[in-house]
Amino acid sequence: MHEVSNVESHRSPAVTPQALAWDGKQLWMSSRDLGTLYRVDTDALEIVEEIDPPGIVWAAVSTIDGCHFTLGKGLNDDRHVYRYTAREGFTKLFACPELTGSYLSFDGEHLYLSQWYKERILKFDARGNVLREIAVGAEICGHTFVDGMIYVLRGKENKDIPGKAEQWRIAHLDPREETPKVEDLAVIPFASRSLTFDGEKFWSNHRAANEIVSFTLPG
Repeated sequence: MHEVSNVESHRSPAVTPQALAWDGKQLWMSSRDLGTLYRVDTDALEIVEEIDPPGIVWAAVSTIDGCHFTLGKGLNDDRHVYRYTAREGFTKLFACPELTGSYLSFDGEHLYLSQWYKERILKFDARGNVLREIAVGAEICGHTFVDGMIYVLRGKENKDIPGKAEQWRIAHLDPREETPKVEDLAVIPFASRSLTFDGEKFWSNHRAANEIVSFTLPG
């Protein structure tokens, strides 16, 4: 399988970039270690606004009513989904199932949240009720919607194997199918975190290298 194409690595404007989302004009990015959230100009990859969230921002997605985030709080890093707008600030919406969950995507109406080690993506209604479960068949480190399809980063972190590098692929699936078939498209050549799409290219974070990475699909 080929690797992704047109890979461009950019120095992150803050250390340990974690969450990443495109809102139609700019990127939203969080720093895992600093616990801060940023709006980032994509031309220069410079911070244009710094925001102090009520927890560690693990994931982000732009929606029709602001941005949504997965935040972790407390000694157990309990995960909840929040909405943010410039006028209202952060509003806690609901707890993630089993207080675990990470990456987010949005289909124009519903929010989707993945659980890394459960290898699944959950679809939610506005009250935080699970409407559907989609099995992905591997660990998940990001997903985003493009033209009705879910593009997902799936593979293995290999955290329990000393010296073993992380292994990730970008795949897609059609959530309109009753049992979506997950198809791998290309290899991701870095330890990725988060996935978003700006209309032309995908963006992810190489957190361990303090880089933001853009790429396209091969062929």
